Amino acid sequence: MSETVNQETVSKEVEIKTFTQEEVNGIVNDRLARERKKYEGIDLETLKSKAAKFDEMEESNKSELEKANERANALQAKLDGIQKEKELSEMRSKVAEEIGVPANLLNGASEDECREQAEAIKAFAVPSGYPSVRDGGEPQITSKKSVRDEFASWANAINS
Repeated sequence: MSETVNQETVSKEVEIKTFTQEEVNGIVNDRLARERKKYEGIDLETLKSKAAKFDEMEESNKSELEKANERANALQAKLDGIQKEKELSEMRSKVAEEIGVPANLLNGASEDECREQAEAIKAFAVPSGYPSVRDGGEPQITSKKSVRDEFASWANAINS
């Protein structure tokens, strides 16, 4: 029995209201009049020109932003290059100090390359031993004259 009571109350609550065409037209006309009243005194052409100016300004701001981004990217690339060069220089100085060669002679891009170069430079720069001297390394003086007398005799020999 409670089910029938619920069904009756539901059916009473749902009443469909129908409108005549004249009522619908009146509702629509009232709504249109309220909307038109909102926009009275507003010049559509002025709004269009303001919107166009705003769009132009936005475009110019975009191009300024793009220019600023390009400058920032270029500066960042330059900074990265400087940092990389500094790191290379520090690495080359470290290897040069460890091996004992001038850092400006190293041009490798990695620590291993610089070590190889430094070892090769050191091997080339350090002599393997003293040259052999056939006469025992003692100076041989054949004349008892002074250097001045030797030079004078040489000059006389050329002039004669």
